[in-house]
Amino acid sequence: MPENSLHNLEIVVLVAPHFNVSATTSFVDPFRVANYLSGSARFTWTYASETGGIVESSSGLLIQTKTIETVAHHKPWLVLVSTSWTPERHMSPSLRAALRKWAAAGTIVGGLDTGAIVLANAGLLKGKTATVHYEHIDAFIEIAPETNVSEQMFVLEGRVFTCCGGTAATDLGLRFVHSVAGESIANAAARYLFHHDVRGEDRSQNPKGIEPMGYATSAAVREAIDLMEANLEAVVSIPEISRRLGISQRQLSRLFRQYVHKSPVEYYRKIRLDRARGLVTQTELKFSEIAAASGFNGQAHFSRAYKQRFGLSPREDRIEGRVPFEFRAWPMFDPHIKSEGSV
Repeated sequence: MPENSLHNLEIVVLVAPHFNVSATTSFVDPFRVANYLSGSARFTWTYASETGGIVESSSGLLIQTKTIETVAHHKPWLVLVSTSWTPERHMSPSLRAALRKWAAAGTIVGGLDTGAIVLANAGLLKGKTATVHYEHIDAFIEIAPETNVSEQMFVLEGRVFTCCGGTAATDLGLRFVHSVAGESIANAAARYLFHHDVRGEDRSQNPKGIEPMGYATSAAVREAIDLMEANLEAVVSIPEISRRLGISQRQLSRLFRQYVHKSPVEYYRKIRLDRARGLVTQTELKFSEIAAASGFNGQAHFSRAYKQRFGLSPREDRIEGRVPFEFRAWPMFDPHIKSEGSV
C-alpha cells in the first residue's frame, strides 16, 4: 500500500479483566511511534470493554475503557481482542454481534494472547489457521476443532489475525504499520522502539537450539523432549525413545539428570500432567477424556497422579483454576531445572 495513502485509521482495542497490558501496549506502540515520526495522527485507538469504566490488567495497572455498545457503531480499520485467563467468560452477545458485524464490514479483526478463543467462539476462525499463547494451545485445539492451531508467533489470514502475545505483538504491529505507512516509517518505528530484529509470522513461539539467555541445549535431551511432547496421548516408552535417538537408555537417563534433574520417566509424566492441568482449568472436557488425552489408562490413576503433582484433585482444580492465572502458581515452572543448559 503506498505511503500516505490512508489517514485517520481507528483501532478499537477490546480488553477483558486481567488482560496482559504489556502485550497490548506492545501492539499499540508502533502506531503511536508512527504518528510521532510522521508528524500526523494517522492512527487513533480506543480502549473498550464489556461494561466500560476501569479495567484492571494482570499486573494491576488500571485503564479507562468505553463500553462495547459505545464503539459498536464505529467503523474501525482494525479491532484487537486482548484477553488472558478464562477467555470464555468474556463472550457476551453484544461482543459476539460487534465482532461479526465488523468482520462482515471488512474490518481487520484479531486476537491477542487468548483472544483467538474469543474469535473462535464468535465463529470467525472456522476453517482458518490461528494461534494463542503456547500455554493455551492444547485447550485451544479442544475448544476450536474447526480451526487449524499453529505454534507460530502470529498468523495473518485474510483480514483475520491472531498473535501469541508478548513482544510478538510489536512485530505484528510493525507489520501493520508497514502495510499502511510504508517501509520508511515502519523501519524508523522499529529503530525507535529498539526492535531491530522484526520477526515474521513463520517464527515459532518456541524456537529450538539456543535458550533465550544463550545457553546451548543438549541435542539429545531436546530431541527426546520433542518426541515426548509429540506423544502426550499415545505414550512412547523410554527404551523406544532411546532407540529412535540412537543412544543407550542409560546415557539418556544421565543426560536428563544432568540437564533437568529428573529421570526421563519423571519428566515425561510431568509434561503430560502439565498438559492435563491446562485442559482441566481451561476447558469443560470430561476428566476421563482429559486422562486419555494425557496418556493415562484410567481416571483413578490420573486423579492420583494429578493430586500428587498439584496438591488438588482435577475436580478441585477446575474450581480453583478459574482464579485469574497471575494469582496462581505457574504449573509448568520447575525450580529444579538448572539455568545452564536448561530446557
